[in-house]
Amino acid sequence: MMTKKSISASRASLILFLCQMITALEVPLDPILLKELSQPPTITQQSPKDYIVDPRENIVIQCEAKGKPPPSFSWTRNGTHFDIDKDARVTVKPNSGTLVINIMNGGKTEAYEGVYQCTARNERGAAISNNIVIRPSRSPLWTKEKVEPKHVREGDPLVLHCSPPVGLPPPIIFWMDNSFQRLPQNERVSQGLNGDLYFSNVKPEDTREDYICYARFNHTQTIQQKQPISVKVFSTKPLTERRPTLLTPVGSTSNKVELRGNVLLLECIAEGLPTPVIRWIKEGGELPINRTFFENFKKTLKIIEVSEADSGKYKCVARNPLGSTHHTITVTVKAAPYWITAPRNLVLSPGEDGTLICRANGNPKPNISWLTNGVPIAIAPEDPSRKVDGDTIIFSDVQERSSAVYQCNASNEYGYLLANAFVNVLAEPPRILTPANKLYQVIANNPALLDCAFFGSPVPEIEWFKGVKGSILRGDLYVFHDNGTLEIPVAQKDSTGTYTCVARNKLGKVQNEVHLEVKDPTMIIKQPEYKIIQRGGQVSFECTIKHDPTLIPTIMWLKDNGELPDDERFIIHKDSLAIMNVTDKDDGTYTCVANTTLDSVSASAVLTVVDRPNPPFDLELTDQLERSIQLSWIPGYDNNSPITNFVIEYEDGMHEPGVWHYQAEVRGTQTTVQLKLSPYVNYSFRVIAVNEIGRSQPSEASEQYLTKAAKPDENPSGVQGIGSEPDNLVIIWEPLKGFQSNGPGLQYKVSWRQKDVGDEWTSVIVANVSKYIVSGTPTFVPYEIKVQALNDLGYAPEPAEVIGHSGEDLPMVAPGNVQVHIVNSTLAKVHWDPVPLKTVRGHLQGYRIYYWKVQSLSKRRRRHVEKKILTFSGNKTHGMLPGLEPYSSYKLNVRVVNGKGEGPASPDKLFKTPEGVPSAPSFLKITNPTLDSLTLEWGPPTHPNGVLIAYTLKFQPINSTHELGPLVEIRIPANETSLILSNLNYSTRYKFYFYAQTSVGAGSQITEEAVTIMDEGKMVRPVYPRIRNFTASAAETYANISWEYEGPDHVNFYVEYGVAGSKEDWKKEIVNGSRSFFVLKGLTPGTSYKVRVGAEGLSGFVSSEDVFETGPAMASRQVDIATQGWFIGLMCAVALLILILLIVCFIRRNKGGKYPVKEKEDAHADPEIQPMKEDDGTFGEYSDAEDHKPLKKGSRTPSDRTVKKEDSDDSLVDYGEGVNGQFNEDGSFIGQYSGKKEKEPAEGNESSEAPSPVNAMNSFV
Repeated sequence: MMTKKSISASRASLILFLCQMITALEVPLDPILLKELSQPPTITQQSPKDYIVDPRENIVIQCEAKGKPPPSFSWTRNGTHFDIDKDARVTVKPNSGTLVINIMNGGKTEAYEGVYQCTARNERGAAISNNIVIRPSRSPLWTKEKVEPKHVREGDPLVLHCSPPVGLPPPIIFWMDNSFQRLPQNERVSQGLNGDLYFSNVKPEDTREDYICYARFNHTQTIQQKQPISVKVFSTKPLTERRPTLLTPVGSTSNKVELRGNVLLLECIAEGLPTPVIRWIKEGGELPINRTFFENFKKTLKIIEVSEADSGKYKCVARNPLGSTHHTITVTVKAAPYWITAPRNLVLSPGEDGTLICRANGNPKPNISWLTNGVPIAIAPEDPSRKVDGDTIIFSDVQERSSAVYQCNASNEYGYLLANAFVNVLAEPPRILTPANKLYQVIANNPALLDCAFFGSPVPEIEWFKGVKGSILRGDLYVFHDNGTLEIPVAQKDSTGTYTCVARNKLGKVQNEVHLEVKDPTMIIKQPEYKIIQRGGQVSFECTIKHDPTLIPTIMWLKDNGELPDDERFIIHKDSLAIMNVTDKDDGTYTCVANTTLDSVSASAVLTVVDRPNPPFDLELTDQLERSIQLSWIPGYDNNSPITNFVIEYEDGMHEPGVWHYQAEVRGTQTTVQLKLSPYVNYSFRVIAVNEIGRSQPSEASEQYLTKAAKPDENPSGVQGIGSEPDNLVIIWEPLKGFQSNGPGLQYKVSWRQKDVGDEWTSVIVANVSKYIVSGTPTFVPYEIKVQALNDLGYAPEPAEVIGHSGEDLPMVAPGNVQVHIVNSTLAKVHWDPVPLKTVRGHLQGYRIYYWKVQSLSKRRRRHVEKKILTFSGNKTHGMLPGLEPYSSYKLNVRVVNGKGEGPASPDKLFKTPEGVPSAPSFLKITNPTLDSLTLEWGPPTHPNGVLIAYTLKFQPINSTHELGPLVEIRIPANETSLILSNLNYSTRYKFYFYAQTSVGAGSQITEEAVTIMDEGKMVRPVYPRIRNFTASAAETYANISWEYEGPDHVNFYVEYGVAGSKEDWKKEIVNGSRSFFVLKGLTPGTSYKVRVGAEGLSGFVSSEDVFETGPAMASRQVDIATQGWFIGLMCAVALLILILLIVCFIRRNKGGKYPVKEKEDAHADPEIQPMKEDDGTFGEYSDAEDHKPLKKGSRTPSDRTVKKEDSDDSLVDYGEGVNGQFNEDGSFIGQYSGKKEKEPAEGNESSEAPSPVNAMNSFV
């Protein structure tokens, strides 16, 4: 015999076998099988055992069954056969056993009361239904009775009886008044389980005439009403309090029986004055957790799903301040029969064994009886294959005639259970019900379940194979289920293939093939991330997936596990979700769900919407005192960002209505603050909440609170005494604010006296002003001053004294013994003797040096002068003059400065600066290239800074890879302006370095490149790009870089620079467009830099290096007009015009044109310097010794009689602002050069030669 195996419930939904019908589950047969196989009847639907019907409707008694062949139905009524055909009102539904009894047409329900039972029968057996008791529902009327009014003394108990009519089922009771409003119930007044209304004690408000009890019969949907009861409560004084007594239940003990699984309801209602409180306990145990509930103001104890363990003694205790009483209810839990093991259908093949087991329990223990095909087994036809053993029937060597339906009945005094279970004996060859070639698709690393739904009797054996010629599958890699399913617990890619299922028993063999495909899992490779966003912003969640290429994924977004709101602000892209204009409602969890036909993955992220807090509300003022008050408030919603602090502001409605001032600030956890107040202020307060996002809107203003007036607590601040004229003293102060006045009539008492002379105080009381002028004072003498506040209630505390001075006058004497010490060619140190302090006649602010350049010693030409000013604060006796021009003559004078102004100047002091190194030659031109020679022409330095002694020329060849050859150096006399270089290589590029020298040393160099030609008369264009005329001109923190470029068009330049002598990498700046100039900014003052220019895309192509030094560091500086955009544009236009004029002059000069002034300059190296006329500021005539053709007056000065300051002048405009330029004692410059410039007649004018284009470009800065 084959051993029967149970089915895994988790796989049963996929499989369809009759051989597994030994389980209690009803497994539906295959439709084809149903047409071929026999099956005993099975009851599928029946009416409830206790069936209460509506007498106004037809009676329908259900009985449905299935089986093969389809079963026939019969009924019994009250234990005897019910002949349906003899009663015209009774019909049976087609293909069913359900009875329909027609009551609607004059029938009476009472005529059909009784106990009904249905039998479903076919050739394989008979199944029976439960005994169905039919009873019509009843809703009788209240019996008519005369209801007497209730007269009750106040404080006494009262019970209003309902006594509803007995109905089927029992009615639901409730109390209402004439207006159909439920009567209010509480601990004092409540309804009992029997429907009565209990008053623990009555009160006068209980008086009314419409206490009405209603009974609702749900089955018939009717409501019956009792006659209204009138209650009148009369008062007697005083009320007598009493201890509790129980209204229900009566006595000290009672008993209660409840059935297992039902709801246990225990009730205690007590009377007493004051109203008692009820408490429940279980003696010797605890009330069951999660199943215990208290109802009706704890007067009812409710325990659901009671079991035998809930039996015991339950005590209710009623207590008030005068005492207590209690009642003990003994609960016994009985049990109607319930299944332990219900019998299950058996499908056996001939010769097999089996058992039917019927086990039930109850209290008392139920009796088990068996029936077969509806007949007690004791009187049923004998079957040698069966044996009854109490609750078990044992079957052995069954045959097809053994098929039958068995009934098990378990009953006790509280009810019964009836179960049908059939034994079906079949002989069938194997059949596989799973469709052939079925395709299964699973995700890798998941279980794969391959079905082999089979049927056969005896139960077939199942075997699985992989592939056409594969061996039988065995081992731990597979799980073989009893229902035929093959499970691959962890399917891998190599699990893909064809699998064969073979089913065989002694009657035959059958097989079927199925196919398995293993797919790659769907993964979210970029998950949405947690986001915090401010309200009104926008946010995006990303969700990027990877999936099997043969599967088509769909991405769905959820919010809080539900659909996204239908809102156009939510925009779904391929791999993301965007939310625009985020609101508070968007706060939540967003989930990206990626689905395919085989799997689903999801990832979630939380969106927290934050914003500034909502304003606080419900401001309240308490503890109101003269100088303090307590303010409390309720915080508004923090909008998901915790409140960090609260700001309290106040408004003074008396002095500054509408203006809010800061009062205090407290932590965000604090909602109450004690505020200090000032007298005579009409306060209103408001509170502002602050979080990390910002400040909330202010709260509504609190109520106003006016404090009492008082004397001022403080005096005005900022008291000063200064003179506006030499004979007065101006006393000023910061007046008190309105709330500081502390009362009406605010005034000030102003007092003063001259210091250290023993004078009495002079006082005056002034109105609420901030200034008082004392006239007729000596010049600049100290005064003691004090200002005291007062109002109508009195004076403020005695004020502190301050020292002031009467008005200043101009200093009387000039500094003496002025000496100048030359430090170097650009720096001088000035010494002077201080003036006596009495002659200063004011606060000594410092000394001011006026200095100006008289003439350049190298050019011997006078120029129009602009005086420069430096101020040295304090009682200094020396100072440094920076930025001087080398080899020049200067004058200076010194003046003392006080608050009134400057004193007289010291005599002018003349000094001269020594020579320095020259600037770069003004230009270098290379012309007339031949096979072996080049002609060089140059201009002298714009600023020779001394006597030139020579020029130095260095040059070297450059090959095609830009490598430099040997360097050749030539020294050239200072009076030369051109040179022809011979013996050069033909068709060769050369790079030239040219600079001038004075006795001090070499100046800045200028570079140029040129190429010799290949043959005579034909000049070769430069083969390689080059950068020529490369110059750098520096200021304090920036430098102007300019160059000329020859080479391919559309080249982008860059400037590289670094600290000279440093090993640090070059810093690189990109030049916008194809400009040939650049401004380096952010340089360190007083630092030497190296610089070069290169071209992008031309590998290794850079200009020669140049070195420049930034100006000395200054404490601060004026806005330099030379750095303004409009000025740069203007200078560009001027430079362009000058360049055009230079070209025209150059062309005319080459044609032989002469200029008298130029010739005169060439003929006389040291022309006579004509003095400037004093009357009109113009220069004297500059006569030509040869032609005697005088120049026009002013020909060397602009029309406004000023000389344009040349770019090379070391102007201190870059260093200062105003007259407060200062130097430290060591000569370092810490002051500012004032913008003030004095125009004085110059002794001469510097060269008026037009600058080169490069210098013109430098002058832009």
